[in-house]
Amino acid sequence: MKAYDVIVIGAGAAGLMCALTAGSGGRRVRVIDHANKAGKKILMSGGGRCNFTNLATTPGHFFSANPHFAISALKRYTPQHFVDLVERHGIEYVEKAPGQLFCADSAKEIVGMLLTECEWAGVEVSLSTPVTRIERRGEGMRLRAGGETLDAGAVVVATGGLSIPTLGASGFGYDIARQFGLAVTETRAALVPFTVTAPWKASLKALSGISCPVEARCGEGRYREPLLFTHRGLSGPAMLQASSHWQPGETVTIDWLPGTPVAETLAALRRETPRRQVGSWLGGRLPRRLAQALMQWHGWPEETLASLSNARLEAIEQVLKSWQFKPAGTEGWRTAEVTLGGVDTAAISSKTFAVDDLPQLRFIGEVLDVTGQLGGFNFQWAWASGVACGQSL
Repeated sequence: MKAYDVIVIGAGAAGLMCALTAGSGGRRVRVIDHANKAGKKILMSGGGRCNFTNLATTPGHFFSANPHFAISALKRYTPQHFVDLVERHGIEYVEKAPGQLFCADSAKEIVGMLLTECEWAGVEVSLSTPVTRIERRGEGMRLRAGGETLDAGAVVVATGGLSIPTLGASGFGYDIARQFGLAVTETRAALVPFTVTAPWKASLKALSGISCPVEARCGEGRYREPLLFTHRGLSGPAMLQASSHWQPGETVTIDWLPGTPVAETLAALRRETPRRQVGSWLGGRLPRRLAQALMQWHGWPEETLASLSNARLEAIEQVLKSWQFKPAGTEGWRTAEVTLGGVDTAAISSKTFAVDDLPQLRFIGEVLDVTGQLGGFNFQWAWASGVACGQSL
C-alpha cells in the first residue's frame, strides 16, 4: 500500500500544473495517466507549436453555466505568470496574432518544462496506468491503478473532456463526478469545423484550401477571423469560434467583406468607372475562385456597374455582408479542440476546486464546465485552475 498527499488523475496541462504546484509546496504527489505519453494534447496543439496562453485573457473569453466561476483562478494566475515560467526555462516564443503566444520551435518544450518542474518538485509521474477504481476512504481517498492500491489525502481529477479520442480522451472524469453525486452539464464538441449537406459538397470541394478573412456570426457570437474551405466543409478560426455558439438546425452568417460598405463602395465606383464589372471588383477583394463561385451561386451576370440600380447594389451587399448557410453538422469529437460543458461547477469551490462536503476530491481544467474561446484561453484556464488547486492542497 502506497500513500500520497495528492494523486492527480491526468497528465495533461491542468494535471501537471497542479502536481508541480502541490509538489513545490512540499506535498508528496503522484500523477497517473492511462496514456503512454504526458501532455498529448499539448503536443498537437497550435500545429505542434502550442498556443500556450493569450495575454488578453479575461473571464469573458469563457463559456460556462456559471460565468463567474473562472474569475478567481484567472485573477490569481495570469498569462504573465506563465510567460515568466516559460522564460525561466529559456523557451523562445512568438506572438502570431495579438495576444496569442506560441512556442517558436515546438510544443515539446512546454511538456518538457512541465515534466522538469514536476521532477524538481519530487512528483512521481506514472503513464500507461489506468485507474480502475476510486472510492472515499475516511478523510482520504483510495484508488486502484495499474495493479496497485493507492491511498491519497486528496484526488484531483484532471482528465480533460471528450475531444480527440485518438489522443486518449474519454468520459472517465464525468463518470467519477457522477459516482460522487455531481451533475454533469450537457457536453458537445466545440472549436470544431462544420460539415455541409451533400448539394454543397461538390461546390465547396472546388474551393478547398482557400482562406480569407471574414466576420462570422452565430447566436451571440461575432468573430472577425479567417475562414478556410475544406473538402468536408468550412473551417478556420472563424468557423471554429462560431461552432461554440451553434446548435443543430441554426444558421451561420458570414460577412465576406468585413468593414466594407459594399453598396456605398460600388455606387462610388459606378460614378468613377462605370464600365467596370462587378466580377472584376469582387475578384480583387476576394480569392478569385471564391469570387467566381459567389457570382455563380447567386446568378450574378457579368454586368457593368453603370447597368446596376441602387436596389441591385443593395441586394449584392445583402448577399456579401449576410451570406447564410445551415451546417449539416460538425466534424465532432474527432477534430474538436475542446469540450463544451462538463462537471457542473455549482458544487465546486472556485478557490480550491474541491467538491462541497468532499474536500478530498477536486476537479480542474477541461473536465469542468468551463470552456475558452480559440486562441490560447483554454491553456490559460488549465494553468490557472491547476495552480489554484495545487496551492490549496
